[in-house]
Amino acid sequence: MGIRTGQQYLDHLNARSAQIYLNGERIGAGRAEHHALAPGAQSFARLYDLQHDPELQDTLTTSSPTTGDRVNASFLVPKSEADLARRREALTQTARYSQGFLGRTGDYMNSALAALAAAQSFFAQADPVFGERIARYTEYVRENDLLTAHALIAPQTNRADAGTQVQDDPRVAARIVEERPDGIVVRGARMLATNAPLADELLVFPSTVLRGAPQDAPYAYAFAVPTDTEGLAFYCRTPLYGGGGELNEPLASRFEELDAFVVFNDVFVPNERVFLLGNPRLRNEWYTATGAGALMTHQVLCRTLAKTEFYLGLAAEIADAIGIDQFQHIQGDLGELVTYVEIERALLRAAEADGELSEDGVYLPRWSTLNAARNWYPQHVAQRLPEIVRKFSASGLMALPSEADLANPEERHELDRYLQGARVDAERRVRLFKLALDSSISGFAGRESLYEYFFFGDPVRMKSALVNGYDLGPARERVAEVLR
Repeated sequence: MGIRTGQQYLDHLNARSAQIYLNGERIGAGRAEHHALAPGAQSFARLYDLQHDPELQDTLTTSSPTTGDRVNASFLVPKSEADLARRREALTQTARYSQGFLGRTGDYMNSALAALAAAQSFFAQADPVFGERIARYTEYVRENDLLTAHALIAPQTNRADAGTQVQDDPRVAARIVEERPDGIVVRGARMLATNAPLADELLVFPSTVLRGAPQDAPYAYAFAVPTDTEGLAFYCRTPLYGGGGELNEPLASRFEELDAFVVFNDVFVPNERVFLLGNPRLRNEWYTATGAGALMTHQVLCRTLAKTEFYLGLAAEIADAIGIDQFQHIQGDLGELVTYVEIERALLRAAEADGELSEDGVYLPRWSTLNAARNWYPQHVAQRLPEIVRKFSASGLMALPSEADLANPEERHELDRYLQGARVDAERRVRLFKLALDSSISGFAGRESLYEYFFFGDPVRMKSALVNGYDLGPARERVAEVLR
């Protein structure tokens, strides 16, 4: 089949009756047309249509290794630095569609699947059949151009019990309750299935580290299920888009991704969709040893670079619109944003240039560079971007009329006079500041800041993992030479 159109994606979604709960309502069939889900569904449909744009198709797609049909370029398994650059072009084009605000576009988990399908030596440590299964599953997703979501971690029930991470509680965390000759039965819950209500498939892969004790075996798994699987229920957070339209909510109206927690009510997973079972050690190495973490992080860097570039452009537009661009403290902040853009671009390219071939012949970007970038951006960049926009906009964010006001002739003549900027008319200024509001102080913006801060997990643990995984020997030897 190869790449789908946006309409094919919507039709497939509407034809399948999932169990989705939102604001006290159960949504079944026709979910892509539900008022709370339709804006997001339309955005993903437009992403599918971009693959058919003659000017973008060669960038966004590649040839299937099995059929020769066009498939999404995120499935390209890199064999060289040039292949990584080829992937970057596609990932960047996708990210720029949403200015980096869509965090769970299909290319994120596609990147994981591409690496996992190639990591046959990793799966051979347990049973080669697991590698064969995930390779077949990856081909299925690739050839049918399916959208996947990922259920991440156990529910936030008792963080004080750090030793067990709640997996010892049989009432809460998703676990295997039965192993059958034809598959497994899963019961419990997982959190943060971002965009799962609009996805075709749910990937339930490893996340937090297990201790490797015998009681951890029921939590050592990796599998995938369709989002309309019997017994699977999604409980969504309240939408942040208020229904005000694209002028009033320019980002939330198009790029909100609903987060959900997922309940597995004795969900049956057939063997062909089980990719790891009962091996805590390999579960803990799932992302590092397979290269999945590297290709996923490579995608994230492309997305966050696009987002930082957007904030730079937005800040520059605001400064020009209201005539503050000549002030040195404003130029200092713009210079800070320029620095962020160039550092991110340099980290991305350095990771590619210093990549290496894996045991399975996959050219992976340098993990230490990617790891530094994914530690730096959430804490030092993502939180600063909306802060600078708030500073530039100031009280201008608090005195914005609605689209209806602009359309009212009785109001418009006064709005045109009093809301104009130094170099823009009133309507342009209102539109610009509405965008600034939605990217800096709205509910949508708040969720984005939280999302980016915890994207890869607890920043403290991430820093520890960065240090523990980094070779400090050469740096320490430099000091030892001086001390000799």
